[in-house]
Amino acid sequence: MTKSLSGFFGSVLEAALTPHPVDRYLELVDPRITWTDLRAEVIAVDRRSPRSVTMTLRPTRQWTGFDAGQFVQLSTVIKGVRHSRCYSPASSAHHPDTIELTLTSHDDGFVSKHLRENVRSGQVLGLQPAAGTFTLPAERPDSLLFISGGSGITPVLSMLRTLVDENHRGDVTFVHYTRSAEDHPYSTELADIAAARPDWTITTHFTRPATETDTDTGGHFRPDHLAGLDLGTSQVFLCGPPALHESVSDHLTDLGVEANLHTEQFVLVTPADVDDDAPAQGRLSFAASGTEAENNGNSILEQAENAGLTPEFGCRMGICFSCSAVKKSGLTKNILTGETDTESDKHIQLCISKPVGDCVIDI
Repeated sequence: MTKSLSGFFGSVLEAALTPHPVDRYLELVDPRITWTDLRAEVIAVDRRSPRSVTMTLRPTRQWTGFDAGQFVQLSTVIKGVRHSRCYSPASSAHHPDTIELTLTSHDDGFVSKHLRENVRSGQVLGLQPAAGTFTLPAERPDSLLFISGGSGITPVLSMLRTLVDENHRGDVTFVHYTRSAEDHPYSTELADIAAARPDWTITTHFTRPATETDTDTGGHFRPDHLAGLDLGTSQVFLCGPPALHESVSDHLTDLGVEANLHTEQFVLVTPADVDDDAPAQGRLSFAASGTEAENNGNSILEQAENAGLTPEFGCRMGICFSCSAVKKSGLTKNILTGETDTESDKHIQLCISKPVGDCVIDI
């Protein structure tokens, strides 16, 4: 069947099954069968450290792959509520049929803790297309330095594995910081790459050594950890906690080579122009709580809080996806892009969405 015919019959089916999208019916038969929704089946689970879980996912046919360093939005249902979080694949971009994700659970990591304890093979999770600009240039640099800390290893390990698959002949240095050997889910993989590519330098430093076997302690980042490297000619890719980012950035700035640094940074985007002169109209209904409020034109998150509700939130700027909820019906406008959306039964981000007229949100 051609793509155009497939799209035609899909539209016919959607219309026939209104008010619910085709996928809402298909998932009752098998959640792995979808018409438009992108999902992924968990085909392997490995708990390699006390705080982490490594999942291998097989995406549905809508998946178009990713570039090493990008992230995906993963969603799961917990006690009847769908929660979404962003994670970076650790696998090579040259193996797009599967995705390897490693999640590290923290005390305040609601979703990561749930998946660490409960995810199982055969489970189907929601997935969004890969996004992000923290990627290798198409023309690979001759000299590359990767620095990661904790769970920040995943995007740079994806880059390293991608270069392995490409048989990259340039100079590569990989420096990783982790609490201890026990807390390091990728120690075996890095050792295997180091053995296969003795021309590359791969080093791990332990910031909280737990046993006598943690011999290469090194502690937190110090400039001498990069001794012998020509940082003026190396492209540096960094992903890790704020303290590591600040230390590395300060060091490169002192050397006058800060332009060579590439890092995953969350920056507040300036909102697009919105017609603030148009008066807010309509009524905002929160279906799950039975609460209603007159639309005052603010974000749905702010209006929900003003109505006495306490929806989960994180960055409040449209980056972390913590405040995702289902829009049951109505028209919403993206505060950042100005785009409008009328689709029902769709997850939206409350902090960057505002209602236009009557709107029903499932919180």
